[in-house]
Amino acid sequence: MIPPAQKEPEVLGKGFGEEPFFKRVCPNKTRRQSRGDDLEAICAVSTALAEGAVSVIRISGSDALKIAEMIFFPYGGRAVSEMEGYTCAYGRVEDNGERIDDAVLTVFRAPHSYTGEDVAEISCHGGIYVTKRILRLCTDCGARPAERGEFTRKAFINGKLSLTQAEAVMEVISAQGELTLRSANLTRQGALFSKIDGVRQRLIKLLGELAAWADYPEEDLPEVETDTMRNTVSSALGETEKLIQGYDNGMLLKSGIPAVIVGKPNVGKSTLMNLLLGYERAIVTDIAGTTRDLLEETVRLGDITLRLTDTAGLRDTDDEVERIGVSLARKKLGESALILAVFDGSESPDDADRALIDEVRSSGGRVIALINKSDIGVDSGYRQLCEGLPYVIEISAKVGGGREKLEQAAAELFGAVDSGDSVIFVNERQRYCLGRAKESLSSALEGIDIGMTPDVVTISITEAAAALAELTGERVTDSVVNEVFSKFCVGK
Repeated sequence: MIPPAQKEPEVLGKGFGEEPFFKRVCPNKTRRQSRGDDLEAICAVSTALAEGAVSVIRISGSDALKIAEMIFFPYGGRAVSEMEGYTCAYGRVEDNGERIDDAVLTVFRAPHSYTGEDVAEISCHGGIYVTKRILRLCTDCGARPAERGEFTRKAFINGKLSLTQAEAVMEVISAQGELTLRSANLTRQGALFSKIDGVRQRLIKLLGELAAWADYPEEDLPEVETDTMRNTVSSALGETEKLIQGYDNGMLLKSGIPAVIVGKPNVGKSTLMNLLLGYERAIVTDIAGTTRDLLEETVRLGDITLRLTDTAGLRDTDDEVERIGVSLARKKLGESALILAVFDGSESPDDADRALIDEVRSSGGRVIALINKSDIGVDSGYRQLCEGLPYVIEISAKVGGGREKLEQAAAELFGAVDSGDSVIFVNERQRYCLGRAKESLSSALEGIDIGMTPDVVTISITEAAAALAELTGERVTDSVVNEVFSKFCVGK
């Protein structure tokens, strides 16, 4: 991205007296001695602080370009202050006449920038020392070090982003798969704000009609029909509930689904673990009871991430160590959102298999039954044994057969399949606001159905609209905003 070093053009030192142009415009020595109060700008490293090809130092604020002009000198003699928005210049970063690095400066003019303010971004070579040195130059010139998420917070304050769009920025950064990335991008583009704002505007319209009818009886305004109130509130409640329903799946897809492999000893659990990992992590032998402790790894299964645990075979045993492993396996079974119940398809089902089915059915997790050793042949009794389970898949953990079906089943269980409808996963704060709105809308609907007067119903509808306004950030306290942006990285 940064061109190789080149000879400084001769024109820089001509036509402007004895000193080169960049020295006369902004001498570094004078910079620190006469700075006085801090200028109105913040700065931070916006790339990872690690060795790499390029680092980016971002400066934002009304004095951002002044600070950039103090340390960056374009080749060709043109001043930074003369640069237009959305333009770049190749030059050098200097500290009191000492060349620190060759770099590229990109200028964004207010209000057409990420933060809505003047922004200057210096792209330098990605060494840690060089990056820190240039950042320190920025603070020496009067910029204040940015706090966590302060650039995005400025974008929110300056009306460039809604609060939901601002939150989506970090969702994009932390996305673990295609569906979570798609959801984050939809939210960042304003889809969640549009959904919520549409519901809220319908509620506000209804509140206005109710208030006008109640406050101005002499105007002979038409009474708001009960069916109209019921339809508006019911529609808002349905859309609110739909967003809430995707919360659990969204959280699991974002953080990784806790999953466990269970089964009798020697049915192929550890072989399955190794297959999904793509390397030999678990010891595999023909000796029953080889796995005694829990083996936990992160596994990519299609478009979802599993926090997968391989467990000891479930059986009664006199071995004290193995018995502890079986106890841990049963505990993990009750804690997991996804259960991969493995059976040896080369043998007929027995009492231990039937006990396992009963145990996984009562665990509360979502179950996929895997009939292993399909390369040898599968006993027909397993279809009857697993009857009623949503997914029964024949696999060969040894040769890899059936993996695609397993990926598809897991995706369907956790909503990671494109249904043609835009899926948006809300976060914990948004879920809380939606929950309050749902409670208020349910109360309003109940009041309408039992014949409460409109003024009483209006209280619940107003509370629902307020909760939705807090979700989008249109009515939000400083403490909520502080909490949102405290989760951001410094450079964002």
